[in-house]
Amino acid sequence: MRVFDAETLELLADLPATPVNGKPSKVVGLVDAPGNRFVFSLWDANEIWVADMSDPKAPQLTKFTDIGRQPYDALITPDGRYYIAGLFGEDGLALLDLWQLDKGVRRILPGYGKGEQPLPVYKMPHLEGWAMADDKVFLPAIGRHEVLVVEMRSWEEVGRIQVHAQPVFVMARPDGRQVWVNFAFPNNEKVQVIDSLSLKLIHTLEPGKGVLHMEFEPRGEEVWLSVRDLDKVQIYATEDFRLLKELPVDKPSGIFFTDRAHKIGL
Repeated sequence: MRVFDAETLELLADLPATPVNGKPSKVVGLVDAPGNRFVFSLWDANEIWVADMSDPKAPQLTKFTDIGRQPYDALITPDGRYYIAGLFGEDGLALLDLWQLDKGVRRILPGYGKGEQPLPVYKMPHLEGWAMADDKVFLPAIGRHEVLVVEMRSWEEVGRIQVHAQPVFVMARPDGRQVWVNFAFPNNEKVQVIDSLSLKLIHTLEPGKGVLHMEFEPRGEEVWLSVRDLDKVQIYATEDFRLLKELPVDKPSGIFFTDRAHKIGL
């Protein structure tokens, strides 16, 4: 991981990842945390690192090893307390309490696949598009047509929601009342909406092939969808799911509003 000055782009710190088989591990799941810290995972080395950047030219590193196989992405809760890394190499996730680093990494949802053969994964899920609503966390299941529901206080599974295909982004409307899900190739033409209280699917949209990303306006009245294969960005009302507007855009991918700059982890 490399850290640069935001104003001058001067290189402040160069932190080589743990080498595996002679090559540095890939770095994934990078988030900014309270207290001038960055937290990230190492795919090949099966580690989580916390970098204290109080002195940006002399970072203090805390490393957690053997956290589970192939952490592929991660999220941080809105209060900046919990860092959760998804594991591609096994069923389960790794949880780190940033308020209590001395407790180490805890494994949650171990064996959620119950030994079943996972489906081929055409697109890695994104935990950065976390959904937290009604004291629950909604997470995409690797290689399954399911959204996993976890109770935040215990970090135990409290439900599963069958969805159209393999989830990529599972994102909560800013008020937490709805959870929106898009899907991996080849079934990426739909978006489904979950009611966060009943844990039921309440609506299915069909924007068209190649729905890659979703972004809510800051108060959640609208959601913007990038529909790559139609060369469009579509804007929907979240209250009644009406299509409000289409913008012609050449092969749109990520959509990011500037209010993200004021949110922890984004």
